[in-house]
Amino acid sequence: MAARRGTDEMRDRVVLGEFGVRNVHTTDFPGNYPGYEDAWDQRRFEEAFRVDVIREEEDALEFDMVGIDAAIANAFRRILLAEVPTMAVEKVFVYNNTSIVQDEILAHRLGLIPIRADPRLFEYRNQGDQEGTEIDTLQFQLKIKCKRNPQAAKESSDPDELYFNHKVYSKHMTWVPLGNQTDLFPDADFRPVHDDILIALLRPGQEIDVLMHCVKGIGKDHAKFSPVATASYRLLPDITLLQPVEDEAAETLQKCFSPGVIEIQNINGKKVARVANARLDTFSREVFRHEGLKNLVRLARVRNHYIFSVESTGILPPDVLVSEAIKILMGKCQRFLNELDSVSME
Repeated sequence: MAARRGTDEMRDRVVLGEFGVRNVHTTDFPGNYPGYEDAWDQRRFEEAFRVDVIREEEDALEFDMVGIDAAIANAFRRILLAEVPTMAVEKVFVYNNTSIVQDEILAHRLGLIPIRADPRLFEYRNQGDQEGTEIDTLQFQLKIKCKRNPQAAKESSDPDELYFNHKVYSKHMTWVPLGNQTDLFPDADFRPVHDDILIALLRPGQEIDVLMHCVKGIGKDHAKFSPVATASYRLLPDITLLQPVEDEAAETLQKCFSPGVIEIQNINGKKVARVANARLDTFSREVFRHEGLKNLVRLARVRNHYIFSVESTGILPPDVLVSEAIKILMGKCQRFLNELDSVSME
């Protein structure tokens, strides 16, 4: 039975010790644990697998994905970062730029501005095409000139009062329809996601006049196409008190963890510690610095319970990004199955 419990822990938990981490291995093939059969079973997988949405905001999503392997979890993360397409500035045609920002730096800044445009409405531009079309290109113009404010007080030194248009923001970028895009997208509001991104500073007489072509691309070609500010996951923390912890020891234990992880209850006049919400912990392992506590607590992580955090750049809502990532992964799997079928037919 002891061996069985040890194998259970090896399969289910990653254990954090004072000087190392146990059970970080992976198996070479299914069923590699003595006494277990882990070969693929669709019914068993469907019963164990679930997705729980924990927190959903306009540009952020936190959800749990339970019952999968690390390879699948990492595939979602990498697809979100590098393979879900977006629209971004690819070409900048500089007609006039007398600002102190060099043309190359200006183009780089413009390329990193997230554009609110659904990439699913557009096609990829063919490599080598010089001219964009209404189905593969969005065109934006930035034309602005700084002038003095004749009404400004003579003693003023505030640029906001002395000059007009001395700060060039992303809100100054305007969509210029190509071809019949006005008819194709009658309700479209193509624009930068944020209006207050500072592009350049101008002084009287300086101006910027550029035309931009936005195309569809993916993050593994250039980071500007990545639809997420961050996409990460972590294993669910699992904290177990091996013995009752009371009074002063309970208060010390509470301070060893992130706020909300350990709570202290009053039971029969004694302060007793209990694990309230292990999910909140960051595993600093502070508890191992206390000789009287380090053997009373087991710190672990659940091997098949992944907490995902997805923060969108605002181009698409995070729930849409996750669903698109799933579609891309399904497409990859289908292509692989088709390749296997073609090999077996040969």
